[in-house]
Amino acid sequence: MTVLHETMRPVLDGLDVPTDLLVAGERRASGSGRRIDVRDPATGEVLATVADADLDDARAAVGAAADAAAAWAATSPRHRAEILVRAFELMTERSEDLARLIALENGKALPDARSEVAYAAEFFRWYAEEGVRLRGQLGRSPSGANRMVVTYQPVGVSVLVTPWNFPAAMATRKIAPALAAGCTAVLKPATETPLTAYAVAALLEQAGMPPGVLNVVTTSTAGPVVEAMLSDPRTRMLSFTGSTEVGRRLLRVAADRVLKCGMELGGNAPFVVLDDADVDAAVDGAMVAKMRNGGQACTAANRFLVADAVHDVFVEGLVARMAEVTVGPGVDESTGCGPLINADAVRKVDELVRDAIDRGARAVLGGEPVDGPGCFYPPTVLVDVPRDARLLHEEVFGPVAPVVRVDDEEEALALANDSEFGLVSYLYTGDLARGLRLSERLESGMVGLNRGLVSDPAAPFGGTKQSGLGREGSTEGLLEFMEAHYVATSW
Repeated sequence: MTVLHETMRPVLDGLDVPTDLLVAGERRASGSGRRIDVRDPATGEVLATVADADLDDARAAVGAAADAAAAWAATSPRHRAEILVRAFELMTERSEDLARLIALENGKALPDARSEVAYAAEFFRWYAEEGVRLRGQLGRSPSGANRMVVTYQPVGVSVLVTPWNFPAAMATRKIAPALAAGCTAVLKPATETPLTAYAVAALLEQAGMPPGVLNVVTTSTAGPVVEAMLSDPRTRMLSFTGSTEVGRRLLRVAADRVLKCGMELGGNAPFVVLDDADVDAAVDGAMVAKMRNGGQACTAANRFLVADAVHDVFVEGLVARMAEVTVGPGVDESTGCGPLINADAVRKVDELVRDAIDRGARAVLGGEPVDGPGCFYPPTVLVDVPRDARLLHEEVFGPVAPVVRVDDEEEALALANDSEFGLVSYLYTGDLARGLRLSERLESGMVGLNRGLVSDPAAPFGGTKQSGLGREGSTEGLLEFMEAHYVATSW
């Protein structure tokens, strides 16, 4: 059974969005028969219900992936690439429908949703191209005693766990390299945004993906279900995007079976504006780094560290730009900032803002939850933020910009690196040599130098410290799903 909100009906009527589990190429209800409500965060109304998988469903999905593994690994890279290219074409053709679906179940503004769909589709095209380029190595050993033949083989059945904040892009960023490498997979999307994952899987089926190559399970008991899949001896890989706390728990489970793991975890991105920066450009970059998806991104700028010489001008510009942002339902064309994902997210953001203000910060814009229905929080700028405020040390995941005044680049770097996280940093300066020198000292896997956006399918995405293990995107993302196989031979 599927329950549709009237706002949802035009999207689901025009786009294949199944709501049951995908196992071995078949749509099936969960063994328990239970369903999960998917709600519009802008209104709280139910958009649809999806199947709620239990442990037996999870094992069946892994079994389906295992049954399909040998045949899929044996297909040529070119054949796999053709399916991925067709998936890219289908996503591009249905981009507006997908964007509206994302705006409904995730809440993000339509411009952000459209950008996400374009970004998500590019992973299919990139890995279609990258998969056929991967070659092995043939060489002579240093001693001259033998030849060395190195090839790359698929790691095997992979469990892919994705978050709600980028329901299309986080899915394709894992699915595309896994399939290009010759792996079969089970995707477990977030229960807040499962419809997009099911829609993407349906497009892959239309593109010619064989049954069992990608299986999709949704569940309200993520911990036990994912642990059951990881404990299954047929599973060989875990790729997870989510919080550091959950990532640590999954790593403990994976360690028992010595599973290969890729982890894209939390962030606490500093946004450094030096005294020689182009302030207008820095404000432009801040709007992208902070306000994309309403700040609900692991790459979102979390701490603005601004040189004293440009602090006031930067704050003035940022406040003016953020004040222009219209808050409303994501599907409304005039909306610039949609709702947060749920009421708990609103409470957390407000708690962090209240803590900062109680410690001496001042709200020069926003700072109070929006009255009325929906999970809205307004664009907020805080100044005079004390160093011990919680929002400088925790992910905010909302449209809140705390600004800290710094004296010089050394203080800015010290504060930027004062975090257990190291996903991405942003740095604005008018001196390229200075920027490159300081970028090397920023303790993060990625740096946006005079840019507020770093993500690209061709770039290695990932962090250092507590922000994760491995990389997604680029050639590195393909190799995450492969193992080097070495043959020593004499001839």
